[in-house]
Amino acid sequence: MTRIPETDMTPDGPAYEGRLLDRADEPVVDQGAPFDIRTLVSRRGILGLFALSAGAVTLAACTPAATGTTASSTTPTPSATPSGSATATGSATATSAAAALPAGEIPDETAGPYPGDGSNGPDILEQSGIVRSDLRTSLDGGATATGIPMTLNLTIFDTANGDAPFVGAAVYVWHCDAEGRYSMYSSGIEDQTYLRGVQVVGSDGVVSFTSIFPGCYDGRWPHIHFEVYPNADAITDASHAIATSQVALPQAACDVVYADAAYPSSASNMSRVSLDDDNVFGEDGGALQLATTSGDNTNGWTVSLGVRVDTSTTPTAGAAPGGRR
Repeated sequence: MTRIPETDMTPDGPAYEGRLLDRADEPVVDQGAPFDIRTLVSRRGILGLFALSAGAVTLAACTPAATGTTASSTTPTPSATPSGSATATGSATATSAAAALPAGEIPDETAGPYPGDGSNGPDILEQSGIVRSDLRTSLDGGATATGIPMTLNLTIFDTANGDAPFVGAAVYVWHCDAEGRYSMYSSGIEDQTYLRGVQVVGSDGVVSFTSIFPGCYDGRWPHIHFEVYPNADAITDASHAIATSQVALPQAACDVVYADAAYPSSASNMSRVSLDDDNVFGEDGGALQLATTSGDNTNGWTVSLGVRVDTSTTPTAGAAPGGRR
């Protein structure tokens, strides 16, 4: 049975673990993403202090990884000589999920008509539980998205700060399912919230998500959407995003994945589009957005991309309810 968190009454109102609730008339589980993130960061801060006093070596086996860095436990391990596999040079390894520094700032792209960030109606970022690494199930425990397992690692660099890891930035990721449908929008899954989630950048710059490999729907190259926010408190207002872009998936990996029966239309859809004529990546063939991949259909795939975010420039992207997807 799931324990419902209990609040404490203070002179200033109800609080949980010493933090006043953002919505005093609602339970802890309905406080939304910013409160979830602050609770997560606070708990890790306490664990960090405990580690210093007790010794890092003693707690190495039981202290949670830095916020957003779960690749050591979730990254699929490719077989030595997989059947039906594809590997790209520079892919994430089991020892480090961090990607190399890209040549330039991540291009601004449309969030498309299915962002779920409140910019065109549905808003998952107001829902508690959205701060998570495993995106495969709906927040309410409803449907689970099926498909080939995928670990997505994004390394976020703060260009205005000498390309240091953008510690504390919040990253929201979403993508379509194996049939090319988006939860919260597509027919039949409007009430589902799978394949969407938020992580906070840790000291290594990495956020890591466990998901399924996205399908390819007609008219678009296979891709993953993401928004970067400067901090946890900014994430409930889509206009506060400091970067909105998309990850392009390499053809070699897609060819292998889309041969699986879980992706009935993807191979056919991808045959009618290319990176060079895609309406998002076509300008430069996705030069700064093309991920590296490693893995196979049995053990799962790792998709990795380095993302330089420059807060000294003005974001030009955002939701496009009737535009490019």
